[in-house]
Amino acid sequence: MHPRREFLQLAVAAAVASKADSAPDTAAGEWRNRQTGMAYRKLGRTNFFLSEFVMGGNLISPTNHEHVYWALDQGLNYLDTAPAYGKLASERGYAHVLRSRKRDSFFLNTKITLWDGNRSALYQKIFQSLAESEQKKLLAAAKDEIERRHALDADYLVEYFPGQRREVEHSALATVMEKKYGRQVDRDKNYKQLILQSMDESLQRLGTDHTDIVMCPHGACSGYELLNYPEIFDAFEVLRKAGKVRFLGVSAHSDPGGVLAAAALSGKYSVAMVAYNIVNHGFVDASLAKAHAAGVGVIAMKVARAVHNGRNNGTIDPPERVAKIEAAVSGPLKVPQKAYVWALRNAKLSAVISEMGSGAIARDNLPLAMRKN
Repeated sequence: MHPRREFLQLAVAAAVASKADSAPDTAAGEWRNRQTGMAYRKLGRTNFFLSEFVMGGNLISPTNHEHVYWALDQGLNYLDTAPAYGKLASERGYAHVLRSRKRDSFFLNTKITLWDGNRSALYQKIFQSLAESEQKKLLAAAKDEIERRHALDADYLVEYFPGQRREVEHSALATVMEKKYGRQVDRDKNYKQLILQSMDESLQRLGTDHTDIVMCPHGACSGYELLNYPEIFDAFEVLRKAGKVRFLGVSAHSDPGGVLAAAALSGKYSVAMVAYNIVNHGFVDASLAKAHAAGVGVIAMKVARAVHNGRNNGTIDPPERVAKIEAAVSGPLKVPQKAYVWALRNAKLSAVISEMGSGAIARDNLPLAMRKN
């Protein structure tokens, strides 16, 4: 073996040894695609046992999915997608995988992409019709709401994508407007029926009759969105009883601490996929503990994006963020690999999700999900 390659393998082995313990083989629950050498953890009260790395779907498409088969062969057992990913291309790409592999050999998740954007757009339309004096009052109230939650603090927001700040602002505005102007919104049409229609369309694109999890909201910006829309729960029950989905989840880039706390409080959410990394964790850890205690399975996303632009192999500003992960995880691993190892040291996380858009990235990351010797 080449000395450099052997050196890197030893570094991966040392990193794997530092992770939190995985589930024992004797643990009772639902195991899928279990492969020797892969580490699995329990996803909260779902009783699903997930591979420590799960497959992000943002770059999957009908012409970019071959590496998913390799990942499944290694023991990965959870595929994540959403209508927004690739403008429907992700779900259509995964449809090829579903035709080639047994449906019950992995867990599948999709999301209700339109729900959050639709809510904000409805209130933006109402907002534009109001007098300037009223607009100013509402904007001031929304600003107070954001500041109360520290939602735009630099190390909490982190800013993973353009427009994230605007999403938070629009969400907060919709929240403060709802009490006074909520009667102008047809909740059944714009919330419940939207969910039902979106799910049916996703299932059609995927070529299956069910997913194991559906996430709504997709991209929540506050805990308010989880606790004040019974239409979400009503729609989920319709889908669950029809056998189209098994568990309800939520995803959040922004205010992940607030979202996790709300998920734990709701008693309805079984899964949460939230931004969690070495930059924002101080804002999230207390809520992560609450979610874990309540049986909410937590998948960490944007684990590496806070310290490395994986798509363009670019650097992250400020450089102090990279310095944090370099100090926390020593050795010659790449910065994204170190970020994932850091997260997997936390026993309260069920898995990390990686946007493994190519075979090269999958080959970098999946070895970190090996079982400890």
